[in-house]
This record gives sequence, C-alpha cells and structure tokens, in this order.
Amino acid sequence: MTIAAVSVRQDAEGRFSLNDLHIASGAASKHQPSNWLRSRQARELIEEIDRSSDMRNAVGVLQGGVLQGTYVVKELVYAYAMWISPAFHLQVIRAYDQRVAAPAPQADVMAILSDPAALRGLLLGYGEQVEALRAENRQLQPKARALDTIADAEGTFPVTEAAKLLAVPPLKLFSWLQEHAWIYRRPGSRNWLAYQPRLQTGVLVHKVTVLPRPDGEERVCDQVRVTGKGLARLAELLSREALGWTNADHLAAMSGRGAAAMVVR
Repeated sequence: MTIAAVSVRQDAEGRFSLNDLHIASGAASKHQPSNWLRSRQARELIEEIDRSSDMRNAVGVLQGGVLQGTYVVKELVYAYAMWISPAFHLQVIRAYDQRVAAPAPQADVMAILSDPAALRGLLLGYGEQVEALRAENRQLQPKARALDTIADAEGTFPVTEAAKLLAVPPLKLFSWLQEHAWIYRRPGSRNWLAYQPRLQTGVLVHKVTVLPRPDGEERVCDQVRVTGKGLARLAELLSREALGWTNADHLAAMSGRGAAAMVVR
C-alpha cells in the first residue's frame, strides 16, 4: 500500500507499519504512533480487537532489521489515520481500497502445462512447501500440548513470577502488559490493576495480598496475578527478542536472581 509516495510495509502477519504511516502523514512529532497508542481510544480499541479475535494480535513490535517498527491491523490503521486528520484518514481509505481492488497477476496456466521444466519446478516447489508445513506442524504439536497443560493449570502467579516462568525480564513484561492494555495504575498509586476485559476473559485476577513495609509493618493491597490461561496466552504472544532479552537477563533468570533483581515496587 502506498500513501503520499510512501510505501507502507507489512509484517509476516499482514499488519501495517505505523511508522510508515506516520511518515506519510507528514511526520509531525505530535502525531507519533507512541502518542496515539497511549490514548484511551487506542487502548480500548486494541482491547476489543484482541478480545474478539483469536487469529492474531492487533499490535506487533519488531526490533532490528529492515522491518523494525510497530505494526497494526487494518482497523487500527484507520483509527490512527482518523486521529491524525480527516484528510489523512480519507487518503488511507482510498489507498487501501485501491490496493484491494488491484487485480492479482494471473499465471499463464497453459504455458506452464506445456513447459515440462516449468511444470516440474512448480510441482517440486509445491512438494517442498507441503513438507515444510508438515515439519512445522510436528514442531508445533508438543508446544500446543504444553500450552494446553499450562492453560489448565490451577493457581495464579504474580507478574514477576510469571516473567520468570516465561523467561523474560520482569520490568519488560510489566511494560509490555501496560502498553498492550492488560494492566494499569491509578494516578498516585503504585499498585498495578487489571483492565476489566482481562479479568472477564480469565487471563488476570486480583488477589488481596499482605506485603511487608520497610518499617516492619504490613500493608494490605490488591495484587494483580496471572492465571494459567493468561500464562499460556502470554507464551503465545511474547518472545525474548520482542521484549529485548539480553544475555545478562538470561543469566540472571537462569541463576534464579532475575525475579528478585528486577522486582517492580
């Protein structure tokens, strides 16, 4: 898709680059994608999309390489463009409509059938794709069974413990959960709370917890915890690369110091 002579990149899941859209809109600092993603409108729309679709995440972040940036589904592309201006919103709608309406190139079937070399190459390519899909399926089956086991597990986990189980840095997991509208803080409070849709879908719960104070006294707080279902969902969504995993983080987690060293207070 091209907007204002800017080619908007897509990731492997077909999402569109917000960074390219920002450039196409004129690259004003007030229109940076991060500003929009922090808005209530964006957070609520992302929640609704993630809750209503099991196919993919509404937002994806790629770090490193030529595709580095933030990628979003079509619905969020329209919402971001509308947030910038009505004129840019119209540009995006027309560009997307033009993209969809463009006819896909058709292969000359008869030419392929009459060319033994081309036909052989096509069949070999198809066979390789089938074998690759079979191999991928064999690799994914144990992972799927493991995720089902985790999802059915009883008990809940503090976010720092969930980070250790997922082998990601706790601080970065807290940051990811906040950016993707799983948790939030009330103004002036240090306690994290779960967004209502996350409680309703059973990926997070609240639990009253007694915590020690530095002066030796105890305080009662409402602690957000990750369920087995939530842990399985996070395992599907997260990767070490996406969260900026470093060798130091890996060594700390392996030695058991990761959760203690990076606790969010």
